[in-house]
Amino acid sequence: MSEQPVIAVLVSGSGSNLQAILDASLRGEIPCRVGIVISNKPEAYGLERARKHGIPTEVVRHTDFPSREAFDRKLVETIRGSGAALVCLAGFMRVLTPVFVRAFPNRILNIHPALLPSFPGTHGPKQALEYGVRFSGCTVHFLDEGVDSGPIVVQAAVPVYDDDTEESLAARILVQEHRIYPMAIRLFFQGRLKIEGRRVRIEGEPRIPEFFHRNPDA
Repeated sequence: MSEQPVIAVLVSGSGSNLQAILDASLRGEIPCRVGIVISNKPEAYGLERARKHGIPTEVVRHTDFPSREAFDRKLVETIRGSGAALVCLAGFMRVLTPVFVRAFPNRILNIHPALLPSFPGTHGPKQALEYGVRFSGCTVHFLDEGVDSGPIVVQAAVPVYDDDTEESLAARILVQEHRIYPMAIRLFFQGRLKIEGRRVRIEGEPRIPEFFHRNPDA
């Protein structure tokens, strides 16, 4: 049996989406393994999650570099050294430059806590509440050179309640993030994602996508 392909995961904080990916890999739900976890913050708990699973980690502090481009070049070098076939941003709180994006064309996924193209950038749940939307959710998309503007792979929606706070809505969204990120990774390695302009076509997708069949309100 051939060895599973490797993914690199970039984190800046607690790494709960990293944990969802690790758990999915252990259960055999995604045909790959996490080969390296990289953070720009040495205190990020996501690094400890990786160490508990025996996964190599690397700290690349953005403050150690004279420019965003220099920082990104170091990230590229580190990821290439791991042999990763896919890069997954999981709460990585840095805007990446074309130096990074062009190094891994159509091989970088990001998870965002809003239904893009609405509410890009930071504080998606807060923006959703302030705008008064009835539904929010999360989006997995391919990274491009804009901010949360790449082709959309998978989305999941959650209701917004009148008594929601930013924290309660974010927690409800996070449950769905943990579900759809491994789903997107699985589709990538199954070769089922075909980018056609702004649209990502999922080969073999049923008329009603899988994520609508089971979307429990958490």
